[in-house]
Amino acid sequence: MSDASESKQQEQGRVVDLFAGPGGLDVAATWLGLDVDGIEWDADACATRREAGLSTFQGDVREWGPKDFPEATILTGGPPCQTYTVAGSGAGRAALDEVLGFADRMAAGDAKVQDDIRRASRDHDERTGLVLEPLRWALEAYEAGAPYKKIVLEQVPAVRHVWKKYREILKGLGYKAECGVVNTEEFGVPQTRRRALLIASFDSEVEIPSPTHQRYRKGVPRAKGVDAEGIYPWVSMADAFRRSKLPSRGRFEVVSNYGTGGDPKLRGRRTSEQPSATITGKVRRNRLVTEGSDEFDRFSYPEAGLLQTFPSDFPWSGGDIGQQIGNAVPPRLAVYALAEVLGLEVKSNDVDAAVEGEWEKTRESKPLANSSPKKRAPSDLALFDA
Repeated sequence: MSDASESKQQEQGRVVDLFAGPGGLDVAATWLGLDVDGIEWDADACATRREAGLSTFQGDVREWGPKDFPEATILTGGPPCQTYTVAGSGAGRAALDEVLGFADRMAAGDAKVQDDIRRASRDHDERTGLVLEPLRWALEAYEAGAPYKKIVLEQVPAVRHVWKKYREILKGLGYKAECGVVNTEEFGVPQTRRRALLIASFDSEVEIPSPTHQRYRKGVPRAKGVDAEGIYPWVSMADAFRRSKLPSRGRFEVVSNYGTGGDPKLRGRRTSEQPSATITGKVRRNRLVTEGSDEFDRFSYPEAGLLQTFPSDFPWSGGDIGQQIGNAVPPRLAVYALAEVLGLEVKSNDVDAAVEGEWEKTRESKPLANSSPKKRAPSDLALFDA
């Protein structure tokens, strides 16, 4: 890495990643030349992280705070979401209302709110309070006089209401903040997956990343090439496998074994020439039918990880690997979220090379570390002045 790149990395600072999982966001940050400390309680995910050489603190994020990671200037995370994935039901709405109320009380400095959050977690679901942990970290850092320069949070679309509350609170502290729901295939992920992002910066304007690829719509033909605005065609499963070092499968069809919303009558089917449906923790239940064969097969873990845009040789370890993969942030999406908040312009071809490369080599070479600053107003470039 050049002296200028090292200087820029030092200016950007260090990342502390809450609920870090097996390391989706950490992989992206590594490619961008950032150092990351990840906090994760699940022993299986920690086994993968350690095997991948990622800095890991195993335990409950509630046991730590900003004072324990004083060098971190970037806060990221993807807290558990199950409490809010029952959108529309009375229980889901009640949990959401309770969480939003807790957030307001935290922002107001209510000394009793943490006790009430712990009580609600014991009485209902401990994950209810976990979605507020990144806010606690952000508020504690601000109150200590060392606010995080950058914040990136990611979860399922059901959490967008929580991110809107975060945006409101962070703006009240002086942050520029935006939130929204994105489609991962619009960022070159060979999978249709919707995610809610929150992006905030203390020292520059931000926006939700703009798509780099065509959106997948059933029945709408795939684009034949890069269009006038520089948008690439969506990426199919076959594309991802062909570009990897994994054995070729030829043409195949994926049959969901559990159906949309758990309804077996709504089993989805995708061909290898389409993006995958959302990769979940039950990915091994999907059946693969290879052209010319009546035999059923399953995705291997490296293949499932590749559909999440982890390198094909990423060292999955521990148990319940399918769940690790399904829960992870797609590294390719994380690259664009981090690049946006850092004011960096990453090229799609360079991200391709990172995803398609060998993990150990890209971990050492940090292939996106020399990405150029975006063209912004002069006042917004101070972060990158060497």
